[in-house]
Amino acid sequence: MRIGIGLPNPVPGVPGTTLVEWARRAEAAGFAQVATIDRLAYPGHDSLMSLAAAAGATSRIGLHTNILLAPLYPAVHLARSAASLDQLSGGRFSLGVGVGGREDDFVVAGLDFHRRGQILDQSLDLMHRAWRGEPLPGSENPVGPVPVRDHRVPVMVGGTSDAAIRRVTTYGAGWTMGGGSPDMAAGMVPKVEAAWRDAGREGAPRIAALAYFSLGADQEEQSRAYLRHYYGFLGDWVETIVNGALRTEDAVRGAVKAFEDAGVTELTFDPTTASLDQVERLAELVL
Repeated sequence: MRIGIGLPNPVPGVPGTTLVEWARRAEAAGFAQVATIDRLAYPGHDSLMSLAAAAGATSRIGLHTNILLAPLYPAVHLARSAASLDQLSGGRFSLGVGVGGREDDFVVAGLDFHRRGQILDQSLDLMHRAWRGEPLPGSENPVGPVPVRDHRVPVMVGGTSDAAIRRVTTYGAGWTMGGGSPDMAAGMVPKVEAAWRDAGREGAPRIAALAYFSLGADQEEQSRAYLRHYYGFLGDWVETIVNGALRTEDAVRGAVKAFEDAGVTELTFDPTTASLDQVERLAELVL
């Protein structure tokens, strides 16, 4: 199983230089990729800009959005940005996308929250046409560079609905669960794999998940405060997320085995604090 670590880009108040150093340390430690979490109505760093900075500071580690709220972005601009990031990083970028679940992210962007699935479908279609070098309506010229691998940026699609699985088999390189338990993953993986086969796709889909973590008693208070703030819109349910974060060595090691047993092939540990020592602490346990 490929194991990655998230960048602390959504954690409020994190200096941009910390994200760059985090990426350097993650590569030196041997993680497979660094990943971002995306929201708009929250005081965090932009996902694609964070990964662009990480790309410039590293040479080998993968770069991944897990996930990007693609309906919030104009599809033409996202196609160009994703292809550019893929080229700038030498083909290390993969684009995880989903519809999102926070209405305020869409309100501040002036978009209809209830059309986000339709918008994502249209965006995925347009982006793949752009990546193939096809001119888009209104111009005789292609939009942006051609991605490094097979004229496409690898796309991972998040979500558990039938529409999400359809997007995986139509446009995706695989499926990402985002946050959730190994049991949740175990329930979805067979559905995704069956749909992949039924669609006539070759090989096997990438299967990804993420798990929140913090290591060290000195980090627990910050970790809990951050998650309560980030997921405060969930009301009482927020405590389930707060208490579900992995905060012991046994819990972290157990998560690796449990997700692997569930069929997950890529696991990203997302930090809930921005202390740089979290990179090395995690690496000692999982790499």
